[in-house]
Amino acid sequence: MMAFEDFTFRDLREQFGIRNEIVDLFEDETIVTIPPSDFLRTQLANARELPLKSEKARSEFFVAPVLMELRHLTNKFFTIYSGENLVADPEKGLSGECDFILARSNRTYDITTPICAIVEAKRENLELGIQQCAAQLYGAQILNRKSGLELETLYGCVTTADNWQFISLTDKMVRIDESVYFRNELDKILGIFQHIFRYYRERLTE
Repeated sequence: MMAFEDFTFRDLREQFGIRNEIVDLFEDETIVTIPPSDFLRTQLANARELPLKSEKARSEFFVAPVLMELRHLTNKFFTIYSGENLVADPEKGLSGECDFILARSNRTYDITTPICAIVEAKRENLELGIQQCAAQLYGAQILNRKSGLELETLYGCVTTADNWQFISLTDKMVRIDESVYFRNELDKILGIFQHIFRYYRERLTE
């Protein structure tokens, strides 16, 4: 039985008709950079002193603090689910554990209204992570539609903690940002996430 991490773009195309293209994902958007807080800077500086050899360690000490900062910046607009199973369509392999799923904050224990998938790239391979992220976004799209919610676009991000690359899913087209952002561009990364959540805020209400 397949799971999200097993899908390739070929699988997604042949099984679900999902195509992909590399684009300047935010070409027509105005992205305002956001300087990281002193607290976040200190957290990440302390993390760099540790022997972070595994994906789990990088998720805990690098990725999670960035997501918590974003949750603060967006006034707790979203909930963070770490290591939870996203079950969209198990018979088609669209289920499995996710590194991070961000869902609209509505005080529920289970994942409802998933809006963003964050994938820690296995073996620091962004390409593999992008394919997994695309499958998770398709699963999120299915879950939202089952609940009667139609979001035109869902966003995701793949990261090694040092490198960050964004993707989006609109209908059955995955768009992969041609730009890869580095950890010394954290102000740009935070700005892009803030832009993404502004998009969702305009379309989702409590």
